[in-house]
Amino acid sequence: MNTTTKVAVIGLGNIGTAVASNLVKGNHAVIVADRTIAKANALAQQLGSLAQAMDIPSAIKEADVIVLAIWFNGIKEVLQQYATELEGKIIVDPSNPIAPDENGGFKKIIGEQESAGEIIASLLPKNAKLAKALGTLGVASLTNAAFQQPLNVLFYATEDCSITEVVEQLIRDNGFEPVRIGGFDQSIRIEVFGDLHEFGSLGKTVTKAEVKELAESVI
Repeated sequence: MNTTTKVAVIGLGNIGTAVASNLVKGNHAVIVADRTIAKANALAQQLGSLAQAMDIPSAIKEADVIVLAIWFNGIKEVLQQYATELEGKIIVDPSNPIAPDENGGFKKIIGEQESAGEIIASLLPKNAKLAKALGTLGVASLTNAAFQQPLNVLFYATEDCSITEVVEQLIRDNGFEPVRIGGFDQSIRIEVFGDLHEFGSLGKTVTKAEVKELAESVI
C-alpha cells in the first residue's frame, strides 16, 4: 500500500479506533467515519492532521480501501445499503460473528462450521475485493502489541491475490507482520474460537518466528 492509497475506517468502536490510531502511529493518513459524525470529528481531532473525518458515504467514495470495523450483521447491512458506492473497492472485514451470551461471555451467531468471511464474500458488491483481516486479536492486543519488535503477526485470508500487497501493507502500517492463511474457506480459523485467533486455540499473540515453529501443525 503506497502513501497515495486512501484508507477509510468505517465504525469507530474499539476495533475501529485501534486500527485508525495504529495507522496514524504508522504515519499513514486515514479517513474516519461513523454513523455519528461528531464521533468521527472527535477522533480525527484526537489523532491529529493525518486523520480526516467524513460521513460514511463520502468516506466510501473517497477511499480505495474500506475497513468495515462494525458488527458482523452491520457489515451485511452496509454492503446492501452502499452497494453502488462500494463497487470496485477493496473491503477489509475484521468482524467476528459473535454476540454476548447470558453468562457474560460471547457466543457464535452463525452455524458452527460457518465463517463470517465466507458469508460476507457471498454478499460483495460488483467488482469489490475482500480480505478478512485485522480481526484476529482483541482490542487490547491490537493496541498494545502493535509496533513491538519483533513484530507480532496478524493472520489474514483472501481469495484475490491481486490485493495481497495492499492488504499486507495495511497490516504493516498497523504495526504487525502479515501472514496469509489462504482463501475464505480458511477464514473460520482466524475468527473468534478459531485455532489461529487470540480468543481461540492460539490464545496469544505470536511472532513470525513462532508461526514458523507452528507451521507444520497449523499453517
